Amino acid sequence: MKIIQEFKAFAMRGNVVDLAVGVIIGAAFGKIVSSVVSDIIMPPIARLVGNIDFTNLYFPLSDKVSQAQEAYAANPATQGGHLPLDLAQKAGPVLAWGDFLTTTLNFVIVAFCIFLMIKLMNKLVKKEEAVAPPTPTEQLLTEIRDLLKNRS
Repeated sequence: MKIIQEFKAFAMRGNVVDLAVGVIIGAAFGKIVSSVVSDIIMPPIARLVGNIDFTNLYFPLSDKVSQAQEAYAANPATQGGHLPLDLAQKAGPVLAWGDFLTTTLNFVIVAFCIFLMIKLMNKLVKKEEAVAPPTPTEQLLTEIRDLLKNRS
């Protein structure tokens, strides 16, 4: 029974609840940023470089993938297109550098957004500190200091 009480005390501490809320909000924020990157940022970049879908850029690491690419391009239904990443991965190993580029860009944007949020929070905290009235102890110390100044 003691272990259950200890677990309950651990789970109900403020830090654990704060962490859980942070993880949930972080997951939702990650989805928003992923959407911003894939739906808003990457399409104009892709258009600038010729409407390339970055998530489907890869280097084949086996002959099977190269053969699958050739067969895909030769198929009249695909009109000489590029073998999509998911099909290439089924054919064999690939170095998915385009997907890595997109994921890295997601990370940089998330990190920058978190930096901006923390910077804003620090500004708000500093404003609150500047506006806060002095405590009774600080008032008393100020009066003592002023009396000592006047005395000498």
